[in-house]
Amino acid sequence: MGWGRGRASHIEAPTEWRGTTVQVCGLWPFGAGSGTPVVGVPLGRSMTSGAALCCDPISWFQRANLILNPSEFVLGKPGLGKSTVVRRQALGLAGYGVNPLVFGDLKPDYVDLVRALGGQVITLGRGRGFLNVLDPGEVTEAAKRLTGDARRALIADAHGRRINAVGSLLTIVRGTPITDREETVLNVALKVLDERHPGIPVMADLLAVIRDAPDPVRAAVLDRGDIAKYRDTVEDLEASLVGLLGEGRLGDMFARPTSEPMHRDRPVCFDVSSIDDSEMNLQAAALLACWSYGFGAVSVAQALADAGLEPQRHYFVILDELWRVLRAGRGLVDRVDALTRLNRQRGVGMAMITHTMSDLMALAYEEDRMKAKGFVERAGMVICGGLPAAEMPELTQVVNMTGAEQRMITDWSTPPAWDTGSGRKSPPPGLGKFMVKVGGRPGIPVRVELTEAERDINDTNRRWAR
Repeated sequence: MGWGRGRASHIEAPTEWRGTTVQVCGLWPFGAGSGTPVVGVPLGRSMTSGAALCCDPISWFQRANLILNPSEFVLGKPGLGKSTVVRRQALGLAGYGVNPLVFGDLKPDYVDLVRALGGQVITLGRGRGFLNVLDPGEVTEAAKRLTGDARRALIADAHGRRINAVGSLLTIVRGTPITDREETVLNVALKVLDERHPGIPVMADLLAVIRDAPDPVRAAVLDRGDIAKYRDTVEDLEASLVGLLGEGRLGDMFARPTSEPMHRDRPVCFDVSSIDDSEMNLQAAALLACWSYGFGAVSVAQALADAGLEPQRHYFVILDELWRVLRAGRGLVDRVDALTRLNRQRGVGMAMITHTMSDLMALAYEEDRMKAKGFVERAGMVICGGLPAAEMPELTQVVNMTGAEQRMITDWSTPPAWDTGSGRKSPPPGLGKFMVKVGGRPGIPVRVELTEAERDINDTNRRWAR
């Protein structure tokens, strides 16, 4: 090597070392900024600089101050690793003391992870487990430990969640939202039920209160002393509630006492994978019920921590297959929005996962589509896997992307090629590759790298290997 000694056909890349600015400050001018954050859960290496990327919504919000709220929206075609990214974040956050909470696992994608972390797996499905949406969970016991405004706030929050959960289930049964009058009737009837019932009520008890026509419920109906008018007004509501008692399309999954209460001091996964994909309404109902019940447990933990009665616990809430709930009936976007907004508080991070923007834009009504798009707009960060080119116009309306970033994401959606040598399909080009976007900042393309210890809990094709 040297001047005039001929052309070098190959020059090896110099060895790169990484360190903090304090450690490498004496190496000037041979140091260069990595450009990727190193706060949070390690995901993999940047595909442009090779630098390691650490990324999760809680660390970027709480410690790095890179995002405005601890939430993320994950998009990508099936089979490219969306769940793997979220599992890696959940595993890393568990090491920081943050409990992962999976409110409805349809595949299942998270059961093995939660079991490996020593968490609780709650199985739900036809004949496998039951979830009573009228069950306040640990609210009753927690309220006895609280006083004043804190106690009243916890009870009011639990009441609102139960009304929202019942309204959501009725919306799925009907395919259309319940009326304002019916929601008022449910609200008053549930208050009467709580005063009358000594234990934890079930759906049949709520129906019995409405049929008994107590004075507070009749006043809400505005029957003006005419019992015939009362019966006519609540007839549709009665019919829908009967459909939740075991005879309707949702079966008796929500009609019996909760089969296994949720613990709030460990990782939790609601396993609903036994519900077949052909039963989309039951899947959506199960997800909504799990979200409502789980968020209620989180509220209890936060209330007790705020009162100094228990240590502050942090949670990473995972809402997978969001599109299944949104498509189950008109008005469910508002129900999901109400559930998630009630937990925009410190100590709770959230990951919402769906396949494409088309899942959100396929809703029948314009107002629902705009509200669903707001889920992406309000997320602290957006993580995109491989997506078809047709997705880019919708996606770029809510996430600023350069042409190069769009081409990279669409290239990742290319189908796998056939390997003639082995006679098998090659891995998809976009497997494990994701673009991390925060506001208008340049995206960070990253390849997720798994350790050997993670590979078994990330094998979602285990049944095909048997």
